[in-house]
Amino acid sequence: MHASTTVPALLALHGRPRPYPARIEPAANAVVVDGRRYAAADLDWDPPDVRCVYGSALNFTSQRRALDAVFHQPPHNAPPAAPVLYIKPRNTWLGHRAAVTVPAGSEEIEVGATLGIVFGRDARRLRRESAFDAVAGYTIVNDLSIPHTSMFRPPLRFNARDGFCPLGPWVVPRRSVAAVDRLQLRALVNGEVRQSLSTADLHRDVAQLIVDVSEFMTLRAGDLLTIGVAADPPRARAGDRVAVEIDGLGRLENTLVAEATSGPPA
Repeated sequence: MHASTTVPALLALHGRPRPYPARIEPAANAVVVDGRRYAAADLDWDPPDVRCVYGSALNFTSQRRALDAVFHQPPHNAPPAAPVLYIKPRNTWLGHRAAVTVPAGSEEIEVGATLGIVFGRDARRLRRESAFDAVAGYTIVNDLSIPHTSMFRPPLRFNARDGFCPLGPWVVPRRSVAAVDRLQLRALVNGEVRQSLSTADLHRDVAQLIVDVSEFMTLRAGDLLTIGVAADPPRARAGDRVAVEIDGLGRLENTLVAEATSGPPA
């Protein structure tokens, strides 16, 4: 949906000097940017313009604890020592309020409530004390997936379907999020909270995740890195309305629709 107003926080990143507002306050049916209120109906709901989206797997402590016995079985015989990453390519990106197509043959998809870390400058081999210097801000991500059991190597064919990564509605500047390691996240289906979690349960907190990923790869300005999806994400079907809420960041909402199938030849 395109409309007449674009909040400054929705501008592209890509390393260019950025007129980020001093404060963004999500509100009911609106967003307040540096004291100016924008009505939700007047905003452009395209996803934030990012460069690449990296997902993290197995980054919740409770999830790793539940899988401990599996970790110690062949062929791995130990929990993963480095971050487990996967890519959500551009075809998966979708904006707030856009419809997500449930692929034919999939009765349900998993709703993956997670936080997106958006980088404002290149991050390479950062130390913990300087990890946040590279962060421009945070956004809400719904890391959708077809249910599967592969954990060590998240399969693209289940995670990278068209529209399987709603983002937004905006990027909240880092300085507007005071306690990123104590944020409450909720996944909702048809208005009902189906999962509630906290960034306090992360195996690698936000700073450590940035440090450990930037040790072996450069995160470029405009890249987005998620903190991961917790165990047992709720499932939803075509016709359901799904949402992810993060305290201080707002709400990202989408509707699931069934994939159109062509009928038999006339």
